[in-house]
Amino acid sequence: MEDLPTSTRDLVRWGETLAAIARTGLAFTKNGFDGERYEEVLNVAGDIRAAAASAMARQGQPVPIADAGGLVLEWMRDVRPGVDGYVTPKVAIGAIVGDAEHRILLVQRADSGLWLYPTGWADVGYSAAEVAVKEVFEETGIEAEPVRLAMVLDGLRLGFTQVPLYSLVFHLRPVGGSLKAHPLECADVGWFKEEALPAPLANDGDWVPHAFSAIRGDTVETIFDWPRRPIWRRDGLAGPPG
Repeated sequence: MEDLPTSTRDLVRWGETLAAIARTGLAFTKNGFDGERYEEVLNVAGDIRAAAASAMARQGQPVPIADAGGLVLEWMRDVRPGVDGYVTPKVAIGAIVGDAEHRILLVQRADSGLWLYPTGWADVGYSAAEVAVKEVFEETGIEAEPVRLAMVLDGLRLGFTQVPLYSLVFHLRPVGGSLKAHPLECADVGWFKEEALPAPLANDGDWVPHAFSAIRGDTVETIFDWPRRPIWRRDGLAGPPG
């Protein structure tokens, strides 16, 4: 998904956060009155997400569910009692693969046409690093081994997803294989120099500088979203103390 304007991004984040609080409350509450209050909060969250969907439609963005009622029904169907009903972000795993020529391995996503490093949902039974290795091979035909964790990103906060999602992005080095795009997930695949990247890049290419720093072997820290102060406010200061 293309990057959302800040105002729409906030509507998505607020709506999903309220919905998560309400659904988790419904999963644990044994008080009927509290259940009614959580359902009311869920309806408010649906109205917020419907407002976001309307804004996205005006911007030409894809809108999976545009009406509040349909979204609330979908949320309610997902409510489970107890721990199973505790709503948490989904997890995606990405892989920055760089070769000896300091080129990056990118795929063109079949669903959006955007170019991005290989990425996919975390799979049960695999460690995060194992998923990174698996995704690279499945999407590109390249065998790779992990070097380090490069980025931990909050998709809702950064505006590149419409669902609560944490993205764990690993730096890997290639050790074998040959280029072969996945027939269903990828329209194309290739190795690219920093000065000759394909377009359009996912998320406006915000990840490019850090990715190539890792590929060149620069001393770089793992990127993560610094807590805001105060945490909830979009315009709060973000960064290490001091």
